[in-house]
Amino acid sequence: MSTLINPAEALYTGEKSFPIIPACEHFAGSAKLIAKALALQAHQNAPTFDITCDLEDGAAAGMEQDHAEMVARAIASPDNRFGHVGVRIHDPEHPHWRRDIAIILDGCGGRVAYITIPKVTSAGQCGEVIAEIQGACASRGIRRKIPIHVLIETHGALADVRAIAALPWMQVLDFGQMDFVSAHHGAIPASAMRSPYQFEHRLIVRAKAEIAAAALAHGLVPAHSVCLELRDAGVVYADALRARQDFGFLRMWSIHPIQIDAIVRAMAPDFSEVADAAVILLAAQAVSWGPIQYQGELHDRATYRYYWQVLQRAAVTGVAIPEDARAAFGLAASA
Repeated sequence: MSTLINPAEALYTGEKSFPIIPACEHFAGSAKLIAKALALQAHQNAPTFDITCDLEDGAAAGMEQDHAEMVARAIASPDNRFGHVGVRIHDPEHPHWRRDIAIILDGCGGRVAYITIPKVTSAGQCGEVIAEIQGACASRGIRRKIPIHVLIETHGALADVRAIAALPWMQVLDFGQMDFVSAHHGAIPASAMRSPYQFEHRLIVRAKAEIAAAALAHGLVPAHSVCLELRDAGVVYADALRARQDFGFLRMWSIHPIQIDAIVRAMAPDFSEVADAAVILLAAQAVSWGPIQYQGELHDRATYRYYWQVLQRAAVTGVAIPEDARAAFGLAASA
């Protein structure tokens, strides 16, 4: 009797697998908001969203060190049950960015989920920050590669977006739409910071398409910017769905707890596709990942990779996965 091979082993031999991470990234800038976000994760009893502790906009001027130390304690604390908490450090022009890295690595280097670098102006500048993180990890005996997220929100970063995507330790390209609009000196109107014009203005459409394409070409997750609506979850859902379906973004920021569930639902795969994925992959596993037929169509490793990602995204977005596939492939039960 042949041993059944897991799709993670069968489909990516010698290749880099695509990162499967939560579809929502919730920003929290104060101790109170970080505690609330951690409590919400615990209440859901699953990491359906990441928490980004904001050192850049969250710290009052002159209080950068105290703020970073508070964040490090929160990430290292037992309240961080799932290890899905990262940080956004200060930008490379700010005098405290190196100190941010040192404080975070000293306080929670083994637990910080990722480090987000904002407002880079070139691939060279971004590479210098990543090299600083790598050197700081090495000097502290931290052997893990901490995932790096980079905000594309300047003209220079957009011009270098493919070179940035190719840098080491990269996991996510974020679109910083608010700063990107501001960088156009009034040429893009404020109405383009919200829907529907944020999906129609030519300069923003170009930026979103280039960021998503660069990320996906380099095996990274493209993350969409914020929705400014804080009361109507339907607006948030519609924005996230359009970002997902029209532009290929697989993740989106949240700036208020009401936005989290709407983003996760919009980014989640359709259950009918999850059901098809389960049947196809179980049949493929049974024939050691050779070609199969399903509903009159031929499937092989190319489609298996697609459907494996569907099941993985279902797991991190709480979509129900058929029990036989969940058990066979070691996927977590839905939240």
